[in-house]
Amino acid sequence: MSEQLHKRNLIVRKALRAAGILSDIVVLPDAAATAAVAAAAVGVEVGAIANSLVFWSDDAPLLVMTSGAHRVDTAALATRLGRDSIRRATAEQVKDATGQVIGGVAPAGHPSPLTTVVDEALATFPEIWAAAGTPHTVFPLTFAELVRLTNGAVVAVD
Repeated sequence: MSEQLHKRNLIVRKALRAAGILSDIVVLPDAAATAAVAAAAVGVEVGAIANSLVFWSDDAPLLVMTSGAHRVDTAALATRLGRDSIRRATAEQVKDATGQVIGGVAPAGHPSPLTTVVDEALATFPEIWAAAGTPHTVFPLTFAELVRLTNGAVVAVD
């Protein structure tokens, strides 16, 4: 399987193994840059897709792992987190913070750990799917594994 994986996927897989997560990375035939496309590709509800969205908040990146069925309410989330503001990161900020491109950002495998928020709605799914470092790759995990992997704070994001 390693022959098919991009170097970014290998970094993500190493992070998964370090966290005790044994999921295989699945290579999709087409890019799954949106939650709807990813859900269709793996045969799950869109809500079971854990979107990795990078925001900029208080001069630092903030990774928000949100259900594919939700939109992040940045004003409400900023209030919940006690932050001045939260705004979408630029493509360059995403790449700098994660080493990955928009549409393929994984919850782990970044150059350094990111402050992370995990959407509490993801807890309703027995299995969730996240990007694995490129737009063509995903992997399954549980909500508990996602929280452990990211050391994320569980919060309502919508």
